[in-house]
Formats: sequence, structure tokens, C-alpha cells
Amino acid sequence: MKFAIFGVGGTGGVLGGYLAQAGNDVTFLARGAHLRALQENGLTIHTQHRGDLHIEPCQAMQADDYRETPDVLFVCVKYYSLDAAIALARRVAGPETLIIPILNVFGTGAVMQEQLPGKTVLDGCIYVFAKRSAPGIIEQPQEILRVFYGFRPRQDDRLAPKAAELEPILRAADIHAHLSTDIQRDALTKFSFVSPMGTAGLYFGVTSEAFQRDGEVRETFIGLIREVEALGRAMGITFDRDLVTSGLRLMDAFAPGLSTSMQRDVAAGGSSEFSGLVSRIVTLGKAYHVPTPLYAKIDAWGKARGLA
Repeated sequence: MKFAIFGVGGTGGVLGGYLAQAGNDVTFLARGAHLRALQENGLTIHTQHRGDLHIEPCQAMQADDYRETPDVLFVCVKYYSLDAAIALARRVAGPETLIIPILNVFGTGAVMQEQLPGKTVLDGCIYVFAKRSAPGIIEQPQEILRVFYGFRPRQDDRLAPKAAELEPILRAADIHAHLSTDIQRDALTKFSFVSPMGTAGLYFGVTSEAFQRDGEVRETFIGLIREVEALGRAMGITFDRDLVTSGLRLMDAFAPGLSTSMQRDVAAGGSSEFSGLVSRIVTLGKAYHVPTPLYAKIDAWGKARGLA
């Protein structure tokens, strides 16, 4: 299969890097100093569990220069760059292309599909802790790497055989991939971890170790998960696990000092996914008549600071 990776930060860098390291045809779509480093020196991924991975030569270019039609287009940008991803997919995706958004924000696939009639946009999510530490360099301090992707209910699944073919390719690249039969459940399960962690971490100004101790941070994290869980049930989603238990288990296994991309973006003074990770839950709560008092409090706090 031919892969295009749009967005080569922690998510796209790890996904594309693992695929390229396994011998797959991967093109990284990046820009600026990061693109120049990829073109000149290749991509380096520093890991604790596999050592350093170095992909050189590395197929990398600006998105505007990409002229091929990929079998799989992984969209790994931040939610605030979704319009650029839609424009790229409209131009390069063919009738046999699987478009798989791997974003933090729940429901991105459906949002893209509305703008891309005649194309196939799945939903997807990833469990990974990774970030770009310098141009051409990705840090992956935790071993966790799980990808879920799948068709939404009542979606045209003409490309289901191709989606099934993708799963073993990802697994052969050491990516723990799952073609989900209930991607809305799986995506919201993942969202129920990353959104509460980012929301509470930003509000309290803390990193992972603060969530591992009893106290206000941990209790807020639990409360935020419960609000997402209640919203999911109101949407008709049946979860296959207790989200608090699984979220705490995952959190308690983290190394100290880890933060989310939203926290890092806000600290850097740039755009962030606050509207998608925080405000969206308040909006959906109102639509489904589900109280979200913790999210509402932090949403108001963030808007007062110009975060949304």
C-alpha cells in the first residue's frame, strides 16, 4: 500500500516512521524547518523500548507538491488545521483511498465526510505519547501505541476489504492496530482519557504525576471521565469497560512529567484544541441534555483567557 501522512508531529511521525521502518511506501507531508530536516537528514524517533529508529532516505514534501493518489491518507494534524486536511483530501484522494483522521477530537471523521462526498473517510483514534522535540526528531517516551479505525454506522463500507487488508500491515510495523466494529465507542473511549487529562492538566497546570496522587487533580480527572461517559450513553453508545477504571490504570502506568499536546500548545502561546477537547463536550451535553458541570466550569475559565 502507498501511504501519505499529513501532519508529522508525535502522532504522524510515529505512525509514518514505524510504517517506513517496516519497508512500506510512505510520504510525509510537512513544512518549514521540520520538512527540511526530513529531506536532508531523515526522520529520527527516540524510543525507550526500541532504541532509536532512523528513516533515511525519507520521502517528504509540502502538501501542495504532493501529486500522487495514496491508498491510505492518515490525517494527523491538530483539529484547528482540519480545513487544510479536507482541502488536501479533496485534491489527492481517489475512489479507492481510505482517509483516516487520527485526531484527539471525537467525531472528526463525520465532520470531514460531510465536506468530502464521494470519498471514504473513516474514524480513527490512537493511544500514543510522543512529540516533536526538534526538526526531524520525534520523542516517544512510552511504549504504548494502539490504533483503532473503522466505519461509522450506516456508512458506505465498499472499501471494507481494503480496511481489513490494512490491519495486518500496521501490525507488521509494530503498530497495535484494530479494525473496529464499533469505532464510535472506541473513539469516545479514547477521548474519555485524552480530553479529561488535557482539560484537568491545563486547568491545574500539572503533568502526569499529579494525576497519580489522591487529591483534587485526580478527582477532577475522574469527574470529567464520568461526564464523557454519561454523554456517550445518552448518544446510544454502550461501553465495553468502566472508563474510570481503565483511565486510571492507563494514567497510573505513565512516567512522571508527561503533558498533553493541548497543554504544550497553550504554553507556547499558539492555537490549541481547547474548543474540540473542552467546549465541544459542553455543547454536546446541552444537545443531549446531559449535565457537564466540570467541563462547563473549565470551559468558562478557558474562554475568559482567550483559549476558545
